[in-house]
Amino acid sequence: MRLCRFGDNRLGLVRQERVIDITPALDRLPSFRYPLPRLDPLIAHLDGFREHIKELADSQQGIPIGDVRLICPIANPGKIVGAPVNYKRHLQEARDDPAIHHGNQIAEIERVGLSLKATSSVIGPSDAIMIRHPDRRTDHEIELAVVIGKKADRVEWHQALDYVAGYCIGLDITVGGPEERSLRKSVDTYTVLGPWLVRAWRSISVVPEIVGRRSGASRR
Repeated sequence: MRLCRFGDNRLGLVRQERVIDITPALDRLPSFRYPLPRLDPLIAHLDGFREHIKELADSQQGIPIGDVRLICPIANPGKIVGAPVNYKRHLQEARDDPAIHHGNQIAEIERVGLSLKATSSVIGPSDAIMIRHPDRRTDHEIELAVVIGKKADRVEWHQALDYVAGYCIGLDITVGGPEERSLRKSVDTYTVLGPWLVRAWRSISVVPEIVGRRSGASRR
């Protein structure tokens, strides 16, 4: 199932190059008063929406995907976490190029840990990236964005996929400079997510295979 957001915050189901408007499904979400949740309520309740979404979609023809403006499929991401320089060739590239390291010591991910991007930097695939510092090097990297569907804290590796709501493509933009990494990645429009969310398959049996492959190779 491929879910998108389009136009004026409409919810869509993508089928065979067409977008079917299933916005009425949002009427089933709980309403909130302060304090507002730091999450996307749709993502948090996806498991109970499958049949209703199918019922709404089966009665419509949909709109050609080229005729809609796609926005970020996650309406209110609570946190964006990145895994920096976890690819050995990129690590060496960053160390060798002054336009990347700017005199900073570039360390392995095992030492520096994860990094954060501000949620205010998020845009959708139909939005324009606005270069903030045209006089500096600006890099872009395509990423697999893993969308977490429920609260998670110190989850065991064999349970990890139970917390994944789905996946989408990410475009991570970074401006070069001496500043701390999260700041240089958090410029407005520097996190592109989309074009849609692909619902995750709940298959715990594949986790050992994935972990085994990653243990013998470096991945970006």
